Amino acid sequence: MSNNNTQLEQQPEPDSALKRLDELVGTWSIKGHTLDSKVDNVSALTTFEWLPGGFFLKQNFEADFMDMKIQSLELIYYDPESDAFPSLVYSNLAGIPIPYRYDVRGKNVTITTDLAGGAKMTGKISEDCNTFSGGWRPNPGKENPGNVAYDFVGTRVK
Repeated sequence: MSNNNTQLEQQPEPDSALKRLDELVGTWSIKGHTLDSKVDNVSALTTFEWLPGGFFLKQNFEADFMDMKIQSLELIYYDPESDAFPSLVYSNLAGIPIPYRYDVRGKNVTITTDLAGGAKMTGKISEDCNTFSGGWRPNPGKENPGNVAYDFVGTRVK
């Protein structure tokens, strides 16, 4: 006969490495532009929040990217073998989950994907944690990269 109290006491705790994602938590307003544009042609609102239990960080994302509407849900977790944060993005633009990898070291954030030739975002969170700036770049050497290069600035709205 099992004891339910013993089972509750043995539930796993989230890995302490997940705390490195804490500065992303909140809602961010994003403005940016593709490298070929002199005016902002990218705008987004994104919210990061912990799922109950603290094992997964959820991102809800809505964007207007050069007049294309994008909506997605992303779930981010910690992989101790790679000391990185893999994720899957479920988007209105693809019928399959899109894999990404986050690497967060202090205020520096790197996000990569291998989809459609791959791309990499390098960014930095400000010291007061109220702005986040960076840029996405497709991996070099691809004739038709899946990602468009752009720079952005995110401002925490809550």
